[in-house]
Amino acid sequence: MAKAKKGKGGASARPTEMLLVASKVRQMIKDAGCNTAGDALDGLNGYVGWLIRQAVKRASENGRKTVRAHDFIIM
Repeated sequence: MAKAKKGKGGASARPTEMLLVASKVRQMIKDAGCNTAGDALDGLNGYVGWLIRQAVKRASENGRKTVRAHDFIIM
């Protein structure tokens, strides 16, 4: 998998490439009976990037280099 390019903000910046499969997200929204706004995928992509950064941080703080499913649990 290709690495994301880092923007001016480094690790805290929004992802510069799409992390989502846009057609799958749009279809899921459509199946729920809603429409997808033009900026919806950008917002979701930024949120997914933030979740990944938090999971990486949590794994690192626990002395691991492997991100596990429970690293994504936020309380």
